[in-house]
Amino acid sequence: MSKIVRCGLIQCSNPINDEKQPIAAIQKAMLDKHIPFIEDAGKKGVQILGLQEIFNGPYFCPGQDPRWYEAAEPVPGPTIHLMSAYAKKYQMVMVVPVYEREMAGVFYNTAAVIDADGTYLGKYRKQHIPQVNPGFFEKFFFKPGTGGYPVFQTRYAKVGVYICYDRHFPEGARCLGLNGAEIVFNPSATVAGLSQYLWKLEQPAHAAANGYFMAASNRVGTEAPWNIGKFYGTSYFADPRGQIVREASEDKDELLVADLDLSMIEEVRKTWQFFRDRRPDAYDEIVKK
Repeated sequence: MSKIVRCGLIQCSNPINDEKQPIAAIQKAMLDKHIPFIEDAGKKGVQILGLQEIFNGPYFCPGQDPRWYEAAEPVPGPTIHLMSAYAKKYQMVMVVPVYEREMAGVFYNTAAVIDADGTYLGKYRKQHIPQVNPGFFEKFFFKPGTGGYPVFQTRYAKVGVYICYDRHFPEGARCLGLNGAEIVFNPSATVAGLSQYLWKLEQPAHAAANGYFMAASNRVGTEAPWNIGKFYGTSYFADPRGQIVREASEDKDELLVADLDLSMIEEVRKTWQFFRDRRPDAYDEIVKK
C-alpha cells in the first residue's frame, strides 16, 4: 500500500549582495524572501519542507571575517521559534538550517527539525567541516558537530539530516539509514566547479545504498563580495533506487515539490538486502585508520 508524503525544497538567492550592510539587515532580507515560499509550500499541502544551508543569510565561509560570528544564534532561538509558528500554521514539518551559537566562541553549522504541530524535535550539527581552498574556510566558523546522526520521528516520516560537505562521506549516510531514516535532507551551498560533477552522483548513491529518499537543496546566484562562483541550484529528490524524481532549475528562486511514496523503501529493501548482508564485524579497519 502506498504511503505518499508531499515534500518541498526551497532554493533562494541572496537579495543583498553588499557586505557593508548590517548583518541583521542582510539576514532579515533573506528571511523575508523565504517567507512567501514557505507560505506557498503550506498552501500547496507540503508536509515536510527543507530549507537550504544557513538559509537566513549568505554563505559567508569564502572569507574569514569574524564579524560573521554575529550571525549566529541559539538553537532553538528566534529563527526556530518563528519557523515553528509557520510549521504549526500549515501542519508542516520543517528542516531549518541556521548558524548556531552554543556559547561564547563555540559555533556550529546546524539544522533544526520542527514537527507539524510546531514542536522543536531536535537538531543535527554538521559533522564534516571543510577547509578547502578556494572558497570553503568553514573551520574558521564551525566546530565539528556533536550528537551523532539522529533521526527524528515526525508526524509524516522519519527524517534525517546531512549538511553539504557531509555528503562526500558515505559512513554517516549509512548511519542515518541504520538509525531508521526514511527521508534524508541535505541542505547545501555549493558552486559550479570543483564538486559539481558529484552533485548528482553521491546523493543518489546514498539513496540506493541505504534504501531511503534523499532531498538535496542548493542555493542559487552569486554572492558578493566573495564571488567564488555561481550557486547552481538544481535541488532535487532521489528515490531509494537512486533515481532523481524531481529537479529544480539552475538559476531560479524556486519551491520544488514532490510526492514521495514511502512504501518504495520496503519494496526496494526486500530486493536489495544491503542491511542484512553488511559485515560490521569486518569493518574495524575503517575506524583504525
